[in-house]
Amino acid sequence: MTRVLVTGANGFVGRAACQRLRADGLAVVAAMRQPDGSAGAVPVGDIDGETDWTSALADVDSVLHLAARVHVMNERSADPLAEFRRVNVQGTLRLAQQAVQAGVKRLVYVSSVKVSGEQTEPGRPFAATDAPAPVDPYGISKFEAEQGLRALAQATGLELVIVRPPLVYGPGAGGNFARMVRWVRRGVPLPLGQATANRRSLVALDNLVDLLATCLAHPAAAGETFMVSDGEDLSTTELLRRLATALDCRARLLPVPPVMLQVAASALGRGELAQRLLGSLQVDMAATQRVLQWEPVVTVDEALRQLSRTEVA
Repeated sequence: MTRVLVTGANGFVGRAACQRLRADGLAVVAAMRQPDGSAGAVPVGDIDGETDWTSALADVDSVLHLAARVHVMNERSADPLAEFRRVNVQGTLRLAQQAVQAGVKRLVYVSSVKVSGEQTEPGRPFAATDAPAPVDPYGISKFEAEQGLRALAQATGLELVIVRPPLVYGPGAGGNFARMVRWVRRGVPLPLGQATANRRSLVALDNLVDLLATCLAHPAAAGETFMVSDGEDLSTTELLRRLATALDCRARLLPVPPVMLQVAASALGRGELAQRLLGSLQVDMAATQRVLQWEPVVTVDEALRQLSRTEVA
């Protein structure tokens, strides 16, 4: 039986990945900071350059590395980049080095679209072959981890697979997407009725997990970097309308011109939020589909309907 180590196993993506891999007949070692009593759980404590992964890597064939320091809403560190590097770069490379020593064959690293940049021009989606252009500390740390992993793979023969997802959504998702779901459910008036010119790629949890399972097993995945999405890019207005349809409610969208929203948001120091709502961020996953012969397993509307079965998204 193939034995897979999943880091960040009690996170949003990690829980779904463990469930899927077990359903596929794989033996899953679920690494997490503190064990939660679930099957195969292994405590590893804090993740940094000193973490000891030895017990978690025993008899493991492949690794799915999900654990990371992600976007921090109320950053308190005096040096955020150093904190992101401690976990996302030093912690990742420590895991990879010990994985090589343990005889692990393949490591699938879940990076981020932020390695490619923060926004795209109309009709010019990010491809995996584009020059990286990370901006924030999180994106920079993910890019540096990718670089370190590639150097290690080249030196050791480790089969490295990198996946750069955009925003991941589904039941249990947190952050900005969860807030948007709550606003729509409660009928909160939103000034986004004219945000129709932008396009954003998203990826449903089921689609991402299916791709990750494919990357763990597909011979052609080794050495590749893959972009992933649902295969349908939406404007903010269209996303809100289709979300409302899935939730069986009405989206209350006010027809405020995007330029006015941008000016107001900038004046209030919320320019970054406005960019996410009004700007474009698209990915080109044609190479993913071609190399892996992979297609999304659920549509956007099917994935949004799953949210109607959850009280809190």
